[in-house]
Amino acid sequence: MSYLCVLCSLLPLVGYAVVALFVVIVAILLSDADLRLMYAAKFGKQPESLAGKVVWITGASSGIGEHIAYCLAKAGARLVLSARRKDELERVKAACVSLGQVTESDVLVLPLDVVKYETHKEAVQKVLDHFQQIDVLMNNAGRSQRAAWLDVELDVDRDMFETNVLGQVSLTREVLPHMISRKAGLIAVMSSIAGKVGVPMSRSYTGTKHALNGYFGCLATEMSEHNIDVTIICPGPVFSNVTVHAATGKIGETVGRAMDKSEKKMSTERCAQLTCAALANRLYEVWISQNPVLFLAYVGQYMPDLGKWLILKFGVKQIMKMREGGK
Repeated sequence: MSYLCVLCSLLPLVGYAVVALFVVIVAILLSDADLRLMYAAKFGKQPESLAGKVVWITGASSGIGEHIAYCLAKAGARLVLSARRKDELERVKAACVSLGQVTESDVLVLPLDVVKYETHKEAVQKVLDHFQQIDVLMNNAGRSQRAAWLDVELDVDRDMFETNVLGQVSLTREVLPHMISRKAGLIAVMSSIAGKVGVPMSRSYTGTKHALNGYFGCLATEMSEHNIDVTIICPGPVFSNVTVHAATGKIGETVGRAMDKSEKKMSTERCAQLTCAALANRLYEVWISQNPVLFLAYVGQYMPDLGKWLILKFGVKQIMKMREGGK
């Protein structure tokens, strides 16, 4: 009888838990980022809190990096724009200055190839000579990939790892002594939802993004005593030009396909806005994606066996359809 009484007393709590779970699921399905980031973007610090800060963005000549630059320029942050193409960086700089919140001297164009590791120390010094400080390093450079697992040459894995992982690790390693000496700083890295789940048809890309999460998760633990934060950004499908330069399974070969405007993907501008909100609030790990990819990321994180089962049920073709925006 006593057990029955206890059970009856717990029924209301079970009811509340079910309602709460239902509300969370609905909130996720109505969101385009994880709930912590959605809350921070609406009620937390805004990008304007980075006004006057020096933010170094790699991969700033196009795509998400370019639009992060615009978002931060509007907020009044001082910028370092890096990529291989100087002419494109100058174009982005001119657009940043035209927004009216930064001047020519507030935006430094610094061409950089992330795989030329021997140039990174000198590049850091150039930034310090110009601004005397680096507050945020936004490691955004990288390549995507499209190829079946068995069709990928091992040299492609090596090349992707050099670009997507070691380039970010090398530059971060050169920036950190400055941040440690100041006891302040934020290191951010552009990972991917592919760094959380096993996305098919891109083994090298998926592997590099998982590696980034490991490298920078380790860094976050070690740097906490120096007051240096780490932000790992994991976008899902975003409309950009990544498929033009994306690798395939053969070394030196690219996909060469531009995205169609009809593809159902998050806009580059929206992804950049949410990324800047993550930087402003110094969040550790954020997921930025439309559904159903966002929901699958939640399931994969908190119920991995169920997440794996769902992915297998969807199958490669359906997963790729989600990734390519229904095309």
